[in-house]
Amino acid sequence: MITPQPPEDERTGRVEDVEAMILARLARLRGRMRREAAVDEMTCRLAVRMNVRPDEAAAHLARLSHDSGVDLLEVARSVDERHLDMPRNPPVEVPPWLHGILAAAHLPAAYLTPVTDGTGRIVDFLIATTSDHAYDMTGRPADLLRGRRLVECSPGVVRSGLLDAYLRVYETGEPFSRGPFGYVEIRDERLWPASVSVKAVRAAEGVLVTWRAHDDEERLINGWERAQRVVGLGWSEWNLATGRVFWTSEMYEMFGWDSAEGPMPLDRLPRMVPPEDVPLVEEMMFTLLEYREAVEQELRIQHRHGIRHLRLVAEPVLDQEGVPIAVRIMAQDVTAARRRERALALAHEQASRARSRAEEEHRVVVTLQDTIVPLRKGVIDLPGLLVGLRYFPGEEVEGLGGDWFKARPLPDGRVLLAIGDAMGHGLTAASLMVQMRSGLAGLAYTGAEADQLASWLNELIYHANQGITATGTAIIGHFDPSRRILNWISAGHLPPILVRDGASFLKGSVGTMLGAFEAMKYTVNTTQLAEGDLLLLYTDGIVERRGRDLDEGLNALLDAAGRCVEGDLEKDIASIIRQVGGEQSDDDICLLAFRVL
Repeated sequence: MITPQPPEDERTGRVEDVEAMILARLARLRGRMRREAAVDEMTCRLAVRMNVRPDEAAAHLARLSHDSGVDLLEVARSVDERHLDMPRNPPVEVPPWLHGILAAAHLPAAYLTPVTDGTGRIVDFLIATTSDHAYDMTGRPADLLRGRRLVECSPGVVRSGLLDAYLRVYETGEPFSRGPFGYVEIRDERLWPASVSVKAVRAAEGVLVTWRAHDDEERLINGWERAQRVVGLGWSEWNLATGRVFWTSEMYEMFGWDSAEGPMPLDRLPRMVPPEDVPLVEEMMFTLLEYREAVEQELRIQHRHGIRHLRLVAEPVLDQEGVPIAVRIMAQDVTAARRRERALALAHEQASRARSRAEEEHRVVVTLQDTIVPLRKGVIDLPGLLVGLRYFPGEEVEGLGGDWFKARPLPDGRVLLAIGDAMGHGLTAASLMVQMRSGLAGLAYTGAEADQLASWLNELIYHANQGITATGTAIIGHFDPSRRILNWISAGHLPPILVRDGASFLKGSVGTMLGAFEAMKYTVNTTQLAEGDLLLLYTDGIVERRGRDLDEGLNALLDAAGRCVEGDLEKDIASIIRQVGGEQSDDDICLLAFRVL
């Protein structure tokens, strides 16, 4: 599919809009930078005139701005325009030996002596003297720096923290070293960014400072070195003519090679890999030295901390005759990436196995359900009853439950009516459902009453599943068609619904669920039914929904049952399920409707 392109005029207008946005943002950024530079510069001048520290001068300007309601920059300019008297800098004697040190220094250097306030507290430094080739970050030479206060001459020492560092050097005697780092000098309300390295030591009654401004090439080299460390890159070169080898520091770490031994000879590379990877090294070196072509190869290195995966990009350096005179290799440690790939592959494999197990379990459960509960929809004629049913097994393996039902005539003339739900989902629930349904089917032919059947079924489940939590709920009853009497027990199951001039829950004793305890007794409830009554037995899948209370679901079912006016069991069941949203259930659904004849 080809995406239609906008007209040329529209594309041009869009480009111009983006350009204008970028220019506007840059202008705002530069304006903010100029404002900060102006405030910093004026603050430092005020600190010199008031003979206080710069942070105290800044606090003074902030108070003036707050009290007057005038912008901070305007307050700073107003104070600066008053031309307060500059304190005189008394002459400072410099130790004679210091002149020799400054003359021999290869870097710009300055000797700073402390400036104190009336209490003897150091508030600034005086640039007592400098080396002849000293200059500041804005290019001003030594003769413009000597004899001036440090914060007035270089306000950037405040913003960068260097002023505090020099104070610590003077007070503690501990040397200071920093860099390369980004330094911003301030001059004429402008910011002058630079990359510098600074060192400072205590010398007699002052601080000796040296600095170095790094040019663009050095910054690029430093940036490349930082990039190598961040992404795990190393670089090496083997001179084939002289045997000289150059390695960056990262190569030693990646290969696990002792730096005290110097770079690894090229012929030692086969010993660094597992035996099965030696053919890869052979092919790589043959390509470099015989075919004289660049090659990219990933090797496993036997590192002292375990196997490392290195991606190597190698090229031969050829002379004018095409003869290799050197080999250059760039290496990248991709061990972490390979570990992530293995972890993802393992997770994918485990997920595939789990999916296969789930699919197999789903097939087994569906087969069990089809075998045990083959009839899922329709109407059955029983003595004194017309029975309609609807059974929906869960579509997903985690939704497959243990719902079951039983409706059959017994030899003594009664009709066995039962519905149950084995707790849990999947194969475990289906297996328990088989135990409950089959066990009840066998026990029912003893002629025992419903309470005895429930007690026996409870013991069967409890003893057949030792060590496994296996429980279920059920309603078990006998319908006497000659008297239209239903005797029933509830083992923790949801209450039946009787539809007769409206719908209501049958009230009765509710016992403990099956399988929870070894010996349980159940109480028989007796309900007198009448011709035309509709009795509903159901499992929790029809009333339970995520985010909805069970009582809300039960009331919805009761309301739907009360609207059954069709008289046709098939239509009544379909209407109930539609009204309660049974098609949207993730769980099994089983609904039995008994019409009394």
